[in-house]
Amino acid sequence: MEIQQQPEGAERTGVPTFAVEAVVAALVLLMGLVVTTTSWKLGAGWMSDGPGAGYFPFYIGVILCVSGGGILYQSLLGKKRNTEIFVDREQIKRVLVVLIPAAVYVGAIQLVGMYVASAIYIAGFMIILGKFPRVKSVLLALAIAAIFFAMFEVWFKVPLHKGVLNPLGFLGY
Repeated sequence: MEIQQQPEGAERTGVPTFAVEAVVAALVLLMGLVVTTTSWKLGAGWMSDGPGAGYFPFYIGVILCVSGGGILYQSLLGKKRNTEIFVDREQIKRVLVVLIPAAVYVGAIQLVGMYVASAIYIAGFMIILGKFPRVKSVLLALAIAAIFFAMFEVWFKVPLHKGVLNPLGFLGY
């Protein structure tokens, strides 16, 4: 995937900084609300023998709520709202080129296990982003996966996840 540079002098368009700040602040506020409500259920008050199980987490949740609410207010309604572009189309493409395969890799680990998913992930990155020859990429990815298999499974005796399908089950590990 070839990523093109923006022409010099062209105006950047994309997601403004205040919108990103507002989303993150809303998530912090939501997390604070979850912490306070679950802490309240645990017992956020003072008991006969000292603070309840939810006492300290409750106040941490309150701090999160106050912080998230304050930042949310500043980012949406504040006088010094930051309207600069946080990320433009080209920058988000570069991030997604790495983020999407990484997310697929994590899901693939659940199905085919750490070693097979890692070999596919390494070969894919070498071929698509690194523009290496296919044969060299596949051989190197298989060699790396085999080295890690030998290191963890054989030498250290630390089994890594084999996946639901367990394609390496025939090896006896």
